[in-house]
Amino acid sequence: MGVDKLFSQISLYIKNRDQSLGILVDADFNLQLRWNSLVTILAPLGYMLPDQPDPRGSIIHSKRFNTKVGIWIMPDNLVTGMLEDFVNTLIPEYDPLISYAEKIISEIEDNQIAQFANIHRSKALIHTWLAWQENPGTPMGLAITKSYLNHNHELCLLFVNWLNRLFNPLIEAE
Repeated sequence: MGVDKLFSQISLYIKNRDQSLGILVDADFNLQLRWNSLVTILAPLGYMLPDQPDPRGSIIHSKRFNTKVGIWIMPDNLVTGMLEDFVNTLIPEYDPLISYAEKIISEIEDNQIAQFANIHRSKALIHTWLAWQENPGTPMGLAITKSYLNHNHELCLLFVNWLNRLFNPLIEAE
């Protein structure tokens, strides 16, 4: 679902739920602009949001509705970017292929033959790196399952902790 469609339906989700709603969006070019858009949508529904997202993932309550709302802005609630920037962070620190993938991406950019927009550079990088794994082209989610990516990375654990605080509050995060 596109972000505009998601934003247009948030109030419907909140009014028709009585539990938790997770909103996961890319920051893209401007984290603060994305956050301000969510504030504009949620404030009339009784959700009081701080000036900036919580680095641990935001969870807010309404005075009018019983729906608890969680917000995670990719990649890490702190900087601009997207899901692929989050996933790139999970590449093991001393992985020998990532430097080659970075070199190839830079080379096609330098030669002006890259077909992707600069904002999608992280997408090109992660998919190039994934193409060189044992099972080429493994989707990002399966790359975690196959242990290509570091599921114990601090950012990944922070994200899982946010999910648990939002959807499984009785589970204590590690």
